[in-house]
Amino acid sequence: MGALITTSIRVDKLPKEKFIKGKDGAVYYNFTISISDETRYGNNVALMDSRTQEEREAKKSIDYLGNGKVVWIKDVQNGAGKIMLAEKEEKLDIISGTESAHVIEKDLPF
Repeated sequence: MGALITTSIRVDKLPKEKFIKGKDGAVYYNFTISISDETRYGNNVALMDSRTQEEREAKKSIDYLGNGKVVWIKDVQNGAGKIMLAEKEEKLDIISGTESAHVIEKDLPF
């Protein structure tokens, strides 16, 4: 099952010190999305600043950055689908040009 969510983010609330520069020069920002079973003011999605494990353990308050709503869910009429937890897929590299191909597992931090 799939879903579409529309959101708005208050860009002026993004803490600049949490911007992450990628290897390719692109700039990234990590945030967390929460989908609620209940609707408030027509919204059931909250966007918040992602906290590190240390920040969570220290009970740092959550910085809300924006909100939104789920606008479409596949198979909502018959209830056949369901949204599942995303599991990391293992990426494998195959080295060819040898008598037998070797598979090398990538140990990436993400």
